[in-house]
Amino acid sequence: MTAATHSPLFPQVPDSADAVLEGLDPEQRAVATALHGPVCVLAGAGTGKTRAITHRIAYGVRAGILQPSSVLAVTFTNRAAGEMRGRLRQLGAVGVQARTFHSAALRQLQYFWPKAIGGSLPRLVDRKIQLVADAAAACRIRLDRGELRDVTAEIEWSKVTQTVPGDYAAAAVKAGRETPRDPAEIAQLYSAYEDLKRERTVIDFEDVLLLTVAVLQDRHDIAEQVRAQYQHFVVDEYQDVSPLQQRLLELWLGDRENLCVVGDASQTIYSFTGATPDHLLDFRARHPGATVVKLVRDYRSTPQVVRLANGLLAQARGRAADHRLELVSQRAGGTEPVFTEYADEPAEAEGAARRIRELIDAGVPASEIAVLFRTNSQSETYEQALADAGVPYQLRGAERFFDRPEVRKAIVALRAAARFGGNDALLDDAPDLPSQVRAVLSGEGWTTEPPAGSGAVRERWESLAALVHLAQDFAGARPGVTLADLVTELDERAGAQHAPTVQGVTLASLHSAKGLEWDVVFLVGVAEGMMPITYAKTEEQIEEERRLLYVGVTRARERLHLSWALSRSPGGRPNRRPSRFLAGLRPGSTAAGRGGAAGTGGVEHGSFGAAPAPAAPRPRRGRRSPARCRVCGRTLTDAGEMKLMRCEDCPSDMDEGLYERLRDWRADQARRSGQPAFCVFTDKTLIAIAETVPDDEQGLARIPGVGMRKLGRYGADVLAICAGRDIAEEQDPD
Repeated sequence: MTAATHSPLFPQVPDSADAVLEGLDPEQRAVATALHGPVCVLAGAGTGKTRAITHRIAYGVRAGILQPSSVLAVTFTNRAAGEMRGRLRQLGAVGVQARTFHSAALRQLQYFWPKAIGGSLPRLVDRKIQLVADAAAACRIRLDRGELRDVTAEIEWSKVTQTVPGDYAAAAVKAGRETPRDPAEIAQLYSAYEDLKRERTVIDFEDVLLLTVAVLQDRHDIAEQVRAQYQHFVVDEYQDVSPLQQRLLELWLGDRENLCVVGDASQTIYSFTGATPDHLLDFRARHPGATVVKLVRDYRSTPQVVRLANGLLAQARGRAADHRLELVSQRAGGTEPVFTEYADEPAEAEGAARRIRELIDAGVPASEIAVLFRTNSQSETYEQALADAGVPYQLRGAERFFDRPEVRKAIVALRAAARFGGNDALLDDAPDLPSQVRAVLSGEGWTTEPPAGSGAVRERWESLAALVHLAQDFAGARPGVTLADLVTELDERAGAQHAPTVQGVTLASLHSAKGLEWDVVFLVGVAEGMMPITYAKTEEQIEEERRLLYVGVTRARERLHLSWALSRSPGGRPNRRPSRFLAGLRPGSTAAGRGGAAGTGGVEHGSFGAAPAPAAPRPRRGRRSPARCRVCGRTLTDAGEMKLMRCEDCPSDMDEGLYERLRDWRADQARRSGQPAFCVFTDKTLIAIAETVPDDEQGLARIPGVGMRKLGRYGADVLAICAGRDIAEEQDPD
């Protein structure tokens, strides 16, 4: 455990300004004490950048150099802003504004709109995709669901790069964007979208920044009022700023230079949204007298993980690569990264799930394990494999912790108990905060032992258990705290979406994993066509894919597994190869070579920089026959078609009545378990069941998407419905 990253959850507030600096390494201390003029912090992954900048703000406040209300710290996610506020509060720097760019801009826009424009601010739309669909209808352009999403992304890119509809086509060509439709059509849709917003008196997410910029540019009196309020600015993840955000920052600053920026060009992975590292890389040119500090001491990852990360960047090209940081691990040695090759994607998912099960059985907390993939479409295979292995998991980007029904109910119950105080009989035998929380949450379904298996019941228990663990940490760090104090802490965390740890393996895309870390990381699908992704054509796009893999590698603290599959589906042609990014880094490969031996189950390649190790003994897998359409006999490769067991275009012999009965049954199951319907069975699995009408467990088990766990849980019901029997008749009358 290091002072730079692994501090207690609720540390004691430092008793002086000098105490704020305790535990910082020399470079972090240099950041914390550089309180005047422009400051540029080049911070590698795991080097404690958030610690450095929050201690910088806290030191300035505690030393009386910075007024808390005059500091504005901006970052890119609500989670990061909430974490920053929490750390500042723990350091005694109360009153500092830590917000996202959009949150800070929206706050200013709402305040100044009546004065600058008159009336109230137009309504902010949560999702613009319906507006884009209406714009397409007005233009008589048909867009499928994928095109709607892609056109929406193009409109967002245009706005953050300050490109108007009339200039879109030329700007897209100049930027080398692969447009989902003809650029002239997208420009037409963009224009119609803007017209619709005006007609309906609504604004979108990007308008918040655009309108704030317009107000500050046009109204010098308002700009001066904002500048009088905020004297000192800190920008985290500066490599991700868009031209529009940079313009807003310049307007906030005016002619002053009290600015501290923090970033790492090697972690630029959002250029498709308009982000560019140029502002970070050009900082010293714009501010010749800037103080520059490099953070390269990696407190997160073992030397073995860091060596692989450095190796990835050593092969990089381009401007960001020219400014790469060579990380130096500060941790004790660990295990070498493991490289494993599989015959097909289902085998890869099963292999990862099997290893994860072994890790959990050996004592590794499920919450300290992550499976990271390039695209969200890869998630379903791993959800199924983990469920079949009895491993609880959570989807990163799914329902937020404090939005879960069981969490909302639990906080209501805790608030009620805190209000009653000593008059609540439930708390009579609970002498301290943790026991009080356990007593209250026992009425909401929490038990000392988790329920067997996985699924919605286990997920609800995990949510409540996370609140119990939070109460234990809270009380351990602050003796004497009350239930009311905990409720206040939970309210603050809910506002910042700063969720406690949930005990489940995290499934996440590489983009959504940015800023997070785990003890064990499984990087899956590291093959050509997926990493780099197929549509990455230019050198700039391919280098961004390399940086994305670098971000994935640097999420791992102790153990790292990288894997790929030779074919997409069982029995398919083994025509895939490992990612070019691993050339020269994995055993048996050279810097320009392809390497890699074919395998049927899982061929494990040895440690980084070492000779290949023999694969662990495991039962031999029989070679699976190719998945073929049961109507025309064509080999199936699409995952959806494999679930249907036929080509999408081949005629269906589905029993419509059976399908409707299955859908009604699924809805009832989902309602009872409190989980989405697709978690019971997907639509394609229900269609396949209604088409094949299995009459025994073997027939049902052969349908993709069923699996042994779901067969055990739902098999009897499904077979009863297929046989035309009433499920109620199948139940034991006792």
